[in-house]
Amino acid sequence: MRIVVHGQQAFGKAVLEALLARGEEVVAVYVAPEKEGQKADPLKEAALAAGLEVRQPSSYKDEAVAEEFRALKPDLQVMAFVTLFVPSSFLNIPTHGSIQYHPSLLPAYRGASAINWPIIKGETETGLSIFWPDDGLDTGDVLLQKTTPIGPEDTLGSVYFDHLFPMGVEAILEAVDLVKAGKAPRIKQDESRATYEGLCRKGNARIDWGKPWQQIDRLIRGCNPSPGAWTTLGGQVLKILDARPLPAKTPKDIGGKLGEVVAVEQDGFVVVCADGRFRVTRVQPEGEAKAPAADWARAAGLEPGARFDA
Repeated sequence: MRIVVHGQQAFGKAVLEALLARGEEVVAVYVAPEKEGQKADPLKEAALAAGLEVRQPSSYKDEAVAEEFRALKPDLQVMAFVTLFVPSSFLNIPTHGSIQYHPSLLPAYRGASAINWPIIKGETETGLSIFWPDDGLDTGDVLLQKTTPIGPEDTLGSVYFDHLFPMGVEAILEAVDLVKAGKAPRIKQDESRATYEGLCRKGNARIDWGKPWQQIDRLIRGCNPSPGAWTTLGGQVLKILDARPLPAKTPKDIGGKLGEVVAVEQDGFVVVCADGRFRVTRVQPEGEAKAPAADWARAAGLEPGARFDA
């Protein structure tokens, strides 16, 4: 079966390498074009190293781009992390169409921040979908799904890199096998269960120290590493990357104003929230590298009584 891989970044590279490792016939690779001054995409580098043709159109609405794709005589397009809009007229060119990876259990959490939001909203389970894309945003028929738990200490990074990334590569291989065997289902999404969330951006990630510790904890974990939950001190933005909640059991366990630093310790500093405190252990000042919270606190001269904006 003549396969075209379409994607970018480490996930696209991993999918390509997995397909090649088991002897699949990959006839070309489509990659998002780099911005000026940007390094070559990892998928592009892997494709060139394997001696494959690489194409990087800026739009898939151009008929000339579609004609070049038809000339490859593709049987299946495997889409692994695609951000440009690809119309159905292009998706349907391969004999068996196109399949795409999405890191949520569709129809829930459609959209580009499908890993952040389940953590932020307190879900205890998430997963991935391999689906048949159409002209909608993550609305196509589902081919297969895999689930994974979200633990109380999981972050965006751990859910993706430890679970959804490797599971996704294996799921794509499984989906390719189903297509080859003529057994790939097309399961309509239940629109009554559909949800869509916009991008999780900086504006969504500001910490409100007046919120309960559970909400703050989920926000910090769901935004780690990107976009990074943040707060301000003296007008300066500070990302809070790792922090352990200290739920209050007595009034003394709060013992301060919202956002107040009540202790600076060897492993970080302690901040008051609505129903407890947080021990912050890793931070990132704006425009600087990530650092242990204790190191930043010493360099910044942080002392008990300082107060982050609530």
